[in-house]
Amino acid sequence: MDLLMPVLRRRWSPREFDPDRVLSTDETDALLEAARWAPSAGNSQPWAFHPMLRTSARWEAVIPHLAGSCLPWATQASLLVVNLCQVYVEGTDWQYSEFASYDLGQAVAHMTIQAHSMGLAGRQFRAFDKDALTAELDVPTHWEILTMTAFGAAAPDAVRDAAAASRADSVSWPRP
Repeated sequence: MDLLMPVLRRRWSPREFDPDRVLSTDETDALLEAARWAPSAGNSQPWAFHPMLRTSARWEAVIPHLAGSCLPWATQASLLVVNLCQVYVEGTDWQYSEFASYDLGQAVAHMTIQAHSMGLAGRQFRAFDKDALTAELDVPTHWEILTMTAFGAAAPDAVRDAAAASRADSVSWPRP
């Protein structure tokens, strides 16, 4: 019996987004709300997001910091989200939480699944100049940019490669 939720089985990361699709404020808010509901150690929610719609001035400021490898599909996306985690307690060199990056990953996963449940797609990436983006967004020293996520509708002619529809048996545990 297959108990996996259909939205998880259908999830994929397209390399082509529909450049004509514009996300509404409500859709953007729903993605961020999904992240807010993610679990975190001690409910600390050590994450923050810089969302930029393709139609915004902030978008134009971020695009020059992306690597060439992601420009073809990232610039087609409707929304780019810079994903940050809190690494230090403000004003100290004390680690905020040893779980901060894990917790951020949970929040981004929640956004990704929310996107797919809305008929959208998300593609996570780390192909950008982290130092330049940190300066561009004036990120406080106790926060760190880890990744970005592109959201939008997959292009109508985007093809889901066969590897996206299957997974290797890479998770194992002792079974009776």
